[in-house]
Amino acid sequence: MFSRLRSDIQCILDRDPAARSTWEVLTCYPGLHAVVLHRRAHWCWTHGFKWLGRFISHCGRWLTGIEIHPGAKLGERVFFDHAMGVVVGETAEIGDGCTIYQGVTLGGTSLYKGAKRHPTLGRDVVVSAGAKVLGGFTVGDGAKIGSNAVVIKPVPPGATAVGIPARIILPKDGAAGDAAMATPSFSAYGITPEGDPIGEAMRGLIDNASSQEHQIALLWQAIEKLSANPTTPDCVPCDAARTECFEAEKFSQLVGK
Repeated sequence: MFSRLRSDIQCILDRDPAARSTWEVLTCYPGLHAVVLHRRAHWCWTHGFKWLGRFISHCGRWLTGIEIHPGAKLGERVFFDHAMGVVVGETAEIGDGCTIYQGVTLGGTSLYKGAKRHPTLGRDVVVSAGAKVLGGFTVGDGAKIGSNAVVIKPVPPGATAVGIPARIILPKDGAAGDAAMATPSFSAYGITPEGDPIGEAMRGLIDNASSQEHQIALLWQAIEKLSANPTTPDCVPCDAARTECFEAEKFSQLVGK
């Protein structure tokens, strides 16, 4: 029990630069208190003391602002950072090394009792502030859920989900399996350098349109030179686009380039 508690404290010291000492974490971190209370509640729940498990869970919610159903399963080194307003459903499973921020909901979309209604988080998953993960699917190892995202479908290992509804950003190298199993670099709030996938698509279209206009302008300039030859009839329309007028930079700024 004490070795598990030491592991929980150390994971907070490793991931939160504001944590200065073991005593501070032990006495002032509601995320740690919620995890410790949940383990007692989960033991009661799995050993037939359902009411007592729910009562301990209720007390934990009142003390910490974090509501974890006693039936939920938590792995090792799970860190609820700040975490006020977090809700974890009955059939949710949270893997080792996960980090969950404030306002997160691991909820269900089904009313059938006994069914797998809530999500399963793999190892080292980061669920950012305000995110909602809804349904009985799996979020793969090393995945990140962006702030305020609404995730309603599975997330591959190592990927990032952003937006409403969430869109999936895969790792640049396309690796979704073994890469996620390596030691991950911690990314607070699910920040990713790849950016929003819709924005990336828009920037690609803008670059393509700009390139096409440049090529068209060059073609018209070449045709104009040929038409200037006395042996070639003048067939260039007066409204031909000999110069570029597509404001690629302006559109790129609008989509956040």
